This record gives sequence, structure tokens and C-alpha cells, in this order.
Amino acid sequence: MSVALITGSAGLIGSEAVKFFAAKGLDVVGIDNNMRKEFFGNDACTQWNLSLLQKSVKNYTHFSCDIRNQSTLETIFKQYQNAISVVIHCAAQPSHDWAALHPHTDFTVNANGTLNMLELTRQYAFDATFIHLSTNKVYGDTPNYLPLEELETRWEVAQNHPYYGFGIDENMSIDHTKHSLFGVSKAAADLMVQEYGVYFGMKTGCFRGGCLTGPAHSGTKLHGFLSYLMKCAITHEPYTVFGYKGKQVRDNIHSYDLVNALWHFYQAPKVGAVYNIGGGPQNNCSMLEAINLCQLIAKDELHWTYAETNRIGDHIWWVSDVRKFKQDFPQWDFKYDLTKTLAEIYGAIKETIVAYEHA
Repeated sequence: MSVALITGSAGLIGSEAVKFFAAKGLDVVGIDNNMRKEFFGNDACTQWNLSLLQKSVKNYTHFSCDIRNQSTLETIFKQYQNAISVVIHCAAQPSHDWAALHPHTDFTVNANGTLNMLELTRQYAFDATFIHLSTNKVYGDTPNYLPLEELETRWEVAQNHPYYGFGIDENMSIDHTKHSLFGVSKAAADLMVQEYGVYFGMKTGCFRGGCLTGPAHSGTKLHGFLSYLMKCAITHEPYTVFGYKGKQVRDNIHSYDLVNALWHFYQAPKVGAVYNIGGGPQNNCSMLEAINLCQLIAKDELHWTYAETNRIGDHIWWVSDVRKFKQDFPQWDFKYDLTKTLAEIYGAIKETIVAYEHA
């Protein structure tokens, strides 16, 4: 028996990983206590997704456990210590704004929780591959000091810059920048994952994601912008764009494409690896462009307003350079483009609304 241990298993990436790795023949042990609901309210509740997993994935075992609770985690690791071959750590507090209001919770979940997972993996599953879902926010607002040009619907890096046409690579510094408290807690976790690799010789990988999205996302105002944006297009709930003239650019990667990348890493893991991972040059959009795409797919008008003040630490332009990962794992590539991803999100939200109306 080979076990994949996945934290945040009812969330967007965690649930995608549960289905993917279970389909590959692994037994999956999930850890998720639905803290997303505590962070962002009822709309962010992931219980519906957990119920789907428990019904559809036969080789799935669930534990409702807080990753800050070391003793409870240790019980789980002891139970599966001879079988765990991969740990996929997706659980996190993911919002800039929420972190500023609740700094202790943010840091203990993101940093201390990751340390718990790493140390227990070292003690009970040393040979397992440890995969950490990090974030591009470890770079703080350094990307905002790139030479950017204002176009009609977006900001774009200058054409004479090395990032033009490729995106931001892993050589960008994480120092001397404003991260937001969320960015700091995730940077602490990111560095710890790297250190457990290079110091102890464990097989660890940090995946610094851009915007991660997909139909299983419980998008809310504070996190999951593409899912929440589509929800607003369907329900006519007003949406607020914060700063940068609505031209700020995000790259977006479908949860399947990201988890497929994690699978490839698991097949040939490295020690202390770091990868920028996102939609890259082919799957990115500005807020204005995203609004237009949502309206086209929903065939309805999205009601939105503009607030001049941007969110602290927010990026003006982010596109992930995925060439390093593609070089290491040339068989991996994208399955989803942005339009196909948004169409799936639209279908999932409409299905949920219909099911609720007939409940």
C-alpha cells in the first residue's frame, strides 16, 4: 500500500490532488478541518466538496484535524508511517486582508503548521516526497517595480525586459520588499520546506503559484478571484476592483494542470526544489479582461465598481515563467486554457445554484 497524505484535502488543489492521486492507484489520506469557512464565511465552506470526495473516491480516508495540532497529526503519521510515499501540503490561510486582521492565526497556520508537517514527515516518512503549495507572494511587491507599460486593457512588462514573453522566474529576490503578513508567513513556510530538503536531504519541492483556480473553488471576496468573479456574473452580486485602473494582470492555472505538475515531480523528486508555477504567458488576463471573459461566457452583464486604493502587497503584473519546471519535466504541459477553465467554473457554479434552488 502506497499512501498520499494531503492537507487541505477538501479545498481547490487538495481535492484535485485527492482525485488525481487516487486515480493513479494510491490510497489517499486527507486532512482538512474546513477552516476556510472560519476564514471567509459560509460561502467558503468546503463541506460540499468533502462530501463529493467521500462518495466518489473509494480509497479516501478523511481526518478533520488542525495542522497546528502536532499531537493529533503525529497520531495520523504513526498510523501510516510505513506507507506514506508523498505528502502534498495544500492547507493554508490564503488572504492578505485576513492575515492583517488575524496575524497570529495566519502565521501559526501557514508557518507553524508547515513546520509540523515537515518534522513529522522527517520522523515517520523520511523517504516520502514532500510537496508544498507556496505562492508568488513570497516575492512581495518587488514585481511592481518592474518597468511596466500601460496598454488599453492591461499593464505589460516592457518589451526590452528579459521577462517579456516568458514571465517572472525563480531568481527574483524575496528580500527588501513589502510582502503583506500573509506573504511573510508563506515565505517562512517556503524557506523551511527548502531547508528540510538541503539540510536533512529530504525530497522537497516548493511550488510558488500564481492564481490557482478551477470548478472546485469556493471563491469569496477575499480569495479566489476568478471563481468569485464568475459567481458575481451569474448572481448579479456587485464586484469591486481595487486599484491599478483594473489593468492588473494575473496568470491563472487550472487545478488539474497544477496537480499534474505535482504528479510529475513525485515521479522524479528533487531536494529543496523551487518552481514558479502558473498559467504563464499563454493563460493570463487583467481584471478588465477577466470581467469581459466572464460576461461573454455567462452571457450577462457583470455589475462592478472601482476603488482607487489597491490592496496592500498586491501585484500590478504577475506572469509565471514555467520554463524551469518544463525543463526539468518536459512531458508536462497545460491541458486547460483560460477560456476552457472559466467555462468549467461557470458550469460548476450554475449546477450548484440549480441544486440549491431545488433542494
